[in-house]
Parts: sequence; structure tokens; C-alpha cells
Amino acid sequence: MNFQDLMPVLYDFTWKDFVMIAVGLTLIFLAIKKEYEPTLLLPMGFGAILVNIPFTSALTQIDPVTGKAIEGALSVFFEAGIATEVFPLLIFVAIGAMIDFSPLFKNPFLLLFGAAAQFGIFFTMFAATLLGFPLHEAASIGIIGAADGPTSIFVASRFAPELLGPISVAAYSYMALVPIIQPPVIKAITTRKERLIRMEAQKKIVSRTALILFPITVTIIAGIIAPSSLALIGFLMFGNLIRECGVLNKLSLAAQNELASLVTILLGITIASTMTADRFVRLDTLMIIGLGLVAFVFDTFGGVMFAKLINVFLPKGKKINPMIGACGISAFPMSARVIHSMGLKEDKSNFLLMHAVSTNVGGQIGSVVAGGLILSLVPLFI
Repeated sequence: MNFQDLMPVLYDFTWKDFVMIAVGLTLIFLAIKKEYEPTLLLPMGFGAILVNIPFTSALTQIDPVTGKAIEGALSVFFEAGIATEVFPLLIFVAIGAMIDFSPLFKNPFLLLFGAAAQFGIFFTMFAATLLGFPLHEAASIGIIGAADGPTSIFVASRFAPELLGPISVAAYSYMALVPIIQPPVIKAITTRKERLIRMEAQKKIVSRTALILFPITVTIIAGIIAPSSLALIGFLMFGNLIRECGVLNKLSLAAQNELASLVTILLGITIASTMTADRFVRLDTLMIIGLGLVAFVFDTFGGVMFAKLINVFLPKGKKINPMIGACGISAFPMSARVIHSMGLKEDKSNFLLMHAVSTNVGGQIGSVVAGGLILSLVPLFI
């Protein structure tokens, strides 16, 4: 018996396996050292190492003797949680329980920016089709621009599960890089005078009844307009209803903490089952990551330019600070903090946080609606 018989794993390593293990180590480094989305990137990074060691028992393997499949843990998790869309939907319950929609009620007009800032999704879909991606794959790539990891995973698992790995990595990586991506884009398309615009504080009191009726109403309207979006929006709004009803405080806290933590761990490490060398180390992966950046840039561009357009029709003293439009993406509350910080750098007494949060909350709804529209419309053109 020679050494190759004793250590067959070493002889089956390829350079692509080493590349993917390096990717996994990089994700772990970014999660721990840079604190970029650590709750997702760390499990994804460690999972990438698990699945790229030859003959790993983490993935389903064929027994060379019996010819029978030996199920791997991550393969089972994928079939049970990702293929069935259970994990992303449970994350939506947790996110819904975390969101306070009351700032949006104080200025409902800002909800429009949650729609305008989804421009990057559809622009990137168009760009991806020009680069040769089929429409269903282009839609899965474009949804990276939602700046909403669970929505990206939900759409990709439906339309292009083979691309789930690079799409997930791109979505969560760019979400973590919002403080780096958005400021230069905003400064490039706004003037200092625009960035100095002050906005009046909203003092409207939001009733508990309104907060309870909101998730129910949104769910019904979404179900009528786009039934395919009902699972996405419905689970998000169900989580919010648990928060706002006032009689399920323990469940609300459990959804925000224990449920979110447990499902996030499972989601992250399960996504890694798609990050195998044969799927990931391809030119397509680099194109997807590049297109993801395009989606984020044009989301920011769309939100800011929409605010500038609205300002043309608003009287002096009622103008909107166009930086607020950039918060229409779903990276909550990171984008709101970025815009608030940018406002303070321009004028230390200009507090944009509440307006930014309102817009950012609208972006949460906008991204889910955009995902639902894609799920409804794309199959009509395939």
C-alpha cells in the first residue's frame, strides 16, 4: 500500500480547491478583522473550506463500493432550507420583528425613494442580458442591488440556484461596503449646496392602531397585485405584526434574537454548499461580482437623482436633501448612518438621521416588492 492509497485527499486537491479555500479564509478575515457582515461572512467562509476538501462528508458523496449516495449535512440543509426557501423566509420574520415603521409614517412621501433606489436592479438585469446571461440568471444577478441578502437568496434559489454562492457573497459583501461605495457616488452627482439642504423634523405621533393595520394592509395589497411576492412580503409583515401587536413581546424578542441568530448561522453555512470550486472558480463569478457592484452604484444613483428631480417641483424651504435618496436601498440601518454622517461632515448642525431612517425603512419594503415583481414578471418572458 502506497502513500496515495493512505492519503487520497491530498492527491485529489486541485488549484481551484485551493483558490476556494483561500476565498473562505478571506471571508473569515473580513468577518473577524474588518467586521464586515460577520454573522453571514464567517459561516460562509468556514463552509467554503468545508466543501472544498475532496471527499468531504459535508456534501453528499457516492460510495465507490456500493454506488449509493451518502448524504452530507450541508446538502441536507440546502434541500431542507434553501431549496424550499424556508431559511430566507424565517429570516424575513426576524427582520420584520426588528423594523420600526413609525418613522416612515411621519413622512410617507419618503417611501417613493424606496422605489426609486431599486433602479440599479433593473439596470443590472439589462446589462447582464447584454453580457449573455439568460433572463432568469440576469434577474438573479440584478437582485443583488436590492441590498437585501435574504431577498437575493430567495430570488436566486428560485431562478438560478447554481449561482447562489457568488450572488450571496456579492450581496452581503457589498452590503458591508456601503460606507465605502455610497459616499463617492453621492458626492459625484450632488453639489455642496444640495448636501447642505436642511429638512424639517417630523413631529407627527403615530397611533398603535396604524402600526398594527400597516403590515396587514400591505400584505393584502401585495397579494392582490403580485401573488408571487406574497411569501416574501407576507413573512416580513408577519414579523412586524408580532412586534407591533403588543401582546407577543416574548415572541417578538425571540424572533429578533434567537430566531435571527440560529437561522443566520444555518443560512450562512448552508449557502457555502454551493461555493464549490467547479461552480465558483469561473469567469461568470467575476462577472457576477462586478455586476453586483454596478447594481449598488446605480441604486444609489437612482435614489439621489429622483430626489433632485423632485426638488425641481418643490418650493424653496421645502426641498429634500438629495443624499436622502441614497437611503432607499435596503441596507438598513447602515445606509441611514452613512447619510447622517455625510450630512454632519457638511454641516455639524444638520441632523438627517430621522429622514434617512424613514427612507431606509421604505427601502426595506421597496426591495421586497422589487423581488416580488421579478418573481412575478420574469417567468412571463422565459
